[in-house]
Amino acid sequence: MKKIALIGCGGSGKTYLSKQLAALIDAPVTHLDAVYYDDDWNTLPKEKYAAVQEELVAAPAWVIEGNYAGTMPIRLRTADTVIFLDLPPAVCLWGLAQRRLRHGGGQNDATGVYDRISWNFLRYVWCYRKTMAPRVRKLIQEHATDATVYVVTSRRQARSLLARLKADQHT
Repeated sequence: MKKIALIGCGGSGKTYLSKQLAALIDAPVTHLDAVYYDDDWNTLPKEKYAAVQEELVAAPAWVIEGNYAGTMPIRLRTADTVIFLDLPPAVCLWGLAQRRLRHGGGQNDATGVYDRISWNFLRYVWCYRKTMAPRVRKLIQEHATDATVYVVTSRRQARSLLARLKADQHT
């Protein structure tokens, strides 16, 4: 386990889990929101965004967290481990509320928190399991053929998986 792609809806716990995993395997963590958006929330051109990810996945070890289905195949093809946080919408919305209370809005490179909540984003989170999750599953099936894939559907499962991966790394 040296190349980990962490995928999931906003508020699912990607940032927290990515930091834990990066420490576990002694690898850098990349928050794709930090790559995609500049300080004024402008987006990187698609070609450049894909090129940056190609550079990131060429490293010998990494943890990359984020959704971005358009460039997900880049990460999935090279990952040896894929973790898909497929949590219920209410859990993700609660995660967003907790993040907002803890960190406030805006961008924080030190914590990996990129919080820009709008009605469209809340609707996206609420509908993620119906609209985006099937697409993510299909992309994983098509592109993560050599990876170990974990689908996590609750916070309890996420904690259990992390504990098991930590135990496996120390044996």
